[in-house]
Amino acid sequence: MPPATPASSSTQASAPGQRERASALAGAAGRRLGAGWSTVAERLREYTPDEDHAGTDRTSVRDGRGASDATDENTNGAATVTDVIDAHRASGPSADGEHEAPIGAGVRAAETAREARVAKRRRRLLERAEVRRFTRRARHRRAAWITAGAVVVVFGASILVAVTSPLMALRTIEVRGTERVDATALRQALSDQMGTPLARIDFGEVKRDIAAFPLIESYVTEEVPPHTLVVTVTERTPVVAVQTGESYDLVDPAGIVVQSSPDRPEGVPVADVQRAELGSPVFRTMTEVVLSLPSTVRRQVTDVRASTADDVTLTLDDGSSVVWGSPDDSDAKASLLAALVADHASRAPDTKVEFDVSAPDNGIVRPAQ
Repeated sequence: MPPATPASSSTQASAPGQRERASALAGAAGRRLGAGWSTVAERLREYTPDEDHAGTDRTSVRDGRGASDATDENTNGAATVTDVIDAHRASGPSADGEHEAPIGAGVRAAETAREARVAKRRRRLLERAEVRRFTRRARHRRAAWITAGAVVVVFGASILVAVTSPLMALRTIEVRGTERVDATALRQALSDQMGTPLARIDFGEVKRDIAAFPLIESYVTEEVPPHTLVVTVTERTPVVAVQTGESYDLVDPAGIVVQSSPDRPEGVPVADVQRAELGSPVFRTMTEVVLSLPSTVRRQVTDVRASTADDVTLTLDDGSSVVWGSPDDSDAKASLLAALVADHASRAPDTKVEFDVSAPDNGIVRPAQ
């Protein structure tokens, strides 16, 4: 059976070739599967970047490819198949190009962009700070001018309202401090100022109206916005009484008659002016001496006389007299007289004496003549 021998040898020769092709196809399939897995791994690393782990995977993948290639090279008769498969992978959009790119490039690019944005934001902040620093003085100057302008505007508006607006017109006049002065008559005298803005009240005319009341010694006006004028007066205080015919005039130190009475007033000494006129130097000397007396002694004085400004004499209610002399050192003389009167009242209150305080450092008490 000679023909059977060649067929058997051909079958035996083709069996190893089939095994080599199967091995080459298996290697190609393994390489494609490895490339697919590497592509999936790279996609996952883009979401969870870890360079150390990526380097490890990359090394392991490369090592796996190297081992596969080495296995392929050691396989007999598989070089041609391997070259065909590699050429197909190189010509198509395989994953080797993506695998050969650096794995951390996207992460580093994102970090670089973020750092650039942060740097740009910091630069803008620094620029704004520098602008504010260089323009601070201008801003302060502008704010000062604006404030000053606002104050001027408000002040001007206030003056305008106070001077011209009827909102600040005078509607009420209050009079205080009156006893002898008729407050109603005084308000009536000042009523011509009603309706005038407080800032435009004519105080010269107010002074002329108040001067018509001789009992007013002085006065003070106060404007109480928005509609009130307060007038506080100080009335003249009578110091001595001067007999004129059968009546007595109460006179203040300036010689102004404050009040008249048909009866002799109590607690007010009667001044014997003789030929002296009211308001003359002699009269003023008598009133000055009376005003310097302490209240305990003044209540006991009934008369005061003086022919000149240096011989003032007082008469007490118990008949005793006081030689005062000139108005010099009136305070010292008043203190000495108060002590002498108190001492005499404790010793002999019913005895009339003459107190001489013309020399305040040497008071004399002598029997009355």
